[in-house]
Amino acid sequence: MFPKLTKFDVLDDMFNDSFFTKRESNIMKTDIIEKENSYILKIDLPGYKKEDIKLQLNDGYLTVSASTSSEINENEKENYIHKERFYGKSSRSFYVGNITQEDINASFKDGILSITFPKEDIKDEENKKYIEISD
Repeated sequence: MFPKLTKFDVLDDMFNDSFFTKRESNIMKTDIIEKENSYILKIDLPGYKKEDIKLQLNDGYLTVSASTSSEINENEKENYIHKERFYGKSSRSFYVGNITQEDINASFKDGILSITFPKEDIKDEENKKYIEISD
């Protein structure tokens, strides 16, 4: 005999169907825009609060960290059938070069973190180092 399917089994199958939903592990989707003298990072952080986001500059790398916790209170036990919202910590690092903390401007609006920082100024062509490509 075949096991009897409940409506929850059908819903679970529907939510796991690749046609219905596409799950991606990349939480901090980022656009990088080049301007004449600067770069702008636009990072999607929907559902985060400004105070949940931290920026750290260390050895030329800018690390963006964000954390969020479940909105559900212990007294409110919900009977979830399916849950896709992310709760936890995530981070990404970007090489920004030899700049200082004061060179970086950041704002957060409508779930998008915008970070602006200057391009490194390489004045002397002789300081550029090229990598030889072998056969």
